[in-house]
Amino acid sequence: MLDIDEMGQEEIRGFLQEVGFGHLGYIHEGKPYVMPMHYYLEDSDIYLFTTVGMKTHDIDANPEICLQVEKVDNPLHWRSVIVTGQAERLTEQPDIDHARQFIQKHNPTLSPAINRTWIDAWGRAEVVVIYRIHPSEMSGRTTDGISSQ
Repeated sequence: MLDIDEMGQEEIRGFLQEVGFGHLGYIHEGKPYVMPMHYYLEDSDIYLFTTVGMKTHDIDANPEICLQVEKVDNPLHWRSVIVTGQAERLTEQPDIDHARQFIQKHNPTLSPAINRTWIDAWGRAEVVVIYRIHPSEMSGRTTDGISSQ
């Protein structure tokens, strides 16, 4: 039997800092919806950099989110973190400038958010949105392949 251990808060923050990619859960048309998402951790805040579309419409309507981040080396060695909280759309220019500068330091091309998305022959404009996630709960589990049995 595989031992699964709880991660401490510092270990969780270190893991989130290391990975930078997860799955964002939110409510779409009354049902749970999950999509892959890059994120950026600064202190205790998580930033999401995206463009206007379905997810921004849904998150603005219901800012309760869940971010799941995992790293699976193999079935016996993995780590997984769940963050729940409120997404706050940044609207004040100093906040936007600070977040964008921080994000661009880690991702100079701002990809994949800034890219060409074809929805018809004309494509669509890239209107940037940045959310700051205020975590209300963070939990994590890990295993190192060791069994106590």
